[in-house]
Amino acid sequence: MNIQQMMKQAQQMQERLQKQMADMKVEGTAGGGMVTVTVNGAKQVLSLTIDPEAVSKDDVPMLQDLILAAINDAQRKADEAVQQQMSGMMGGLKIPGLF
Repeated sequence: MNIQQMMKQAQQMQERLQKQMADMKVEGTAGGGMVTVTVNGAKQVLSLTIDPEAVSKDDVPMLQDLILAAINDAQRKADEAVQQQMSGMMGGLKIPGLF
């Protein structure tokens, strides 16, 4: 196999991975499910759901913390899912610095 074929295969793998990442949906939660965030594999926030019980004008800082925690949880899960997909595509081959 020559280098051009290898580069073409690598580009095709990258394109497939990018499509899979865009199609992937991962949920993160905080506050026992009071705040739920859905992100895609590229860690773009797709939706945010807040339980009405969590909404109190007297405790806005707590709600803000729950939102941030849910976003961070969803993004961490997206990273893990992408890493699993990459590992599967690479046949378990680990490339230092990739993830």
